[in-house]
Amino acid sequence: MSIGIGSIHCLLPELRKDVTLLPEFGMLGIEEAEFVRKSGIATVGVFDETAPTDLAARVCRELPFGDRPDGPDVLLLVAPRAPDVLLGSDVCKVQADAALDSAFAFSVDGLGCTGSSTAWALARDMLLADPSRRSVAIVHASRPAGMERVRYPVTVIGDGAYAMTVVRGGRPSMRAHRMETDGSFHALFSIDYKRVPWYEWREECQSADRYRFELALNSRERLARMVDEVLAEAGVGKGDIAATLMQNITASAYGFYEALLGLPIHPVCGRSLAEYGHLGAMDVVLNLDRLLEEDEFSEGDLVLVLNNSPVAAWAVTLWEI
Repeated sequence: MSIGIGSIHCLLPELRKDVTLLPEFGMLGIEEAEFVRKSGIATVGVFDETAPTDLAARVCRELPFGDRPDGPDVLLLVAPRAPDVLLGSDVCKVQADAALDSAFAFSVDGLGCTGSSTAWALARDMLLADPSRRSVAIVHASRPAGMERVRYPVTVIGDGAYAMTVVRGGRPSMRAHRMETDGSFHALFSIDYKRVPWYEWREECQSADRYRFELALNSRERLARMVDEVLAEAGVGKGDIAATLMQNITASAYGFYEALLGLPIHPVCGRSLAEYGHLGAMDVVLNLDRLLEEDEFSEGDLVLVLNNSPVAAWAVTLWEI
C-alpha cells in the first residue's frame, strides 16, 4: 500500500503588515532596504505575541485525524527557530496542550526550512518499519527568533503554523525522495543568544558572499543531481511533472531554479511569498496545500517539491496526486 498525506491544516494570521512598515525597516541600510523592496514580499502575516508551541498546539487541535479519534501514533515537531525553553521539551508541551496522549513525540531540529521535507520522509519510513503504526502527525510554527523579521541577505519572516498527517493509502502519495546535508555551512547564520536578552537577539550572517555564491553554487549542483535521481527512481522524466513547488525565500530564487532545472515554479509559490513572506519549514506545506485546493490537477499527476536551507540541507520529493 502506498503512503501519503492524510490531511493538512494551515493556520495563517488575519493581520498582514506591509514590509516597508515593519519597525526595523527604517533602520536598515540602503542595500538592505533595497533587498527588502525587491524580495517579492509585499506583506508578512503577524500573530499577536504567541509562542511557537502555542501555535503548534492550536493547529494540531484543529487538524482532523480521520478515522483516528484518539490521534496519531507519532507526533513529529519540526523545531522552531528558537526553543521556548532550554532543558525542557517543546514537542512534549505541544503534545500535552493538544491532548495527543497516545502519540510518541519527538523533534526534527537543525535543518531549517528543509525540516518539513525531512519529517514527511521520516514519517513514511516509520510507517514502513512498523505495520502497527497507522498515522504520523507533523507540526511546525513559524515565528521570528527575535524582534526583527528582516533576514538580510535571505528573506523576510512571517508567522504561520501547519499540521499534517502521513498515513497508509494517503493522497498525494510519496513516489520518491532524496535529502542531503553539508555540515561545513553549520554556522553560516547564528544568534549570540547567551550574551544578550532575547529582545536584543539579531541574526548574523558569517559571510554574505559565501551565502550568495558558495552556497548557491552548492545548491545548484546538488538539487540538479537530486532531481535527476528522484525522477530516475520513479521512472519518469521532467516532461511528466505537472507542477514544481519550492520554499518561498525571494522572487529571484524562482527564476534561478527555473533556469537551473528547466522546470517552471508554480505561481502559487509567488502568491504565498508576496502575501505571507517566508514561513520557514511551513513554506512547502502551504504551497502544496494551496496547489491541491486549486483543483487544477487530476489523480495521477506528479508534483515535484524542492526544499533547501542555509544550514545547509536539501530535499527533493515527488508526490503523486
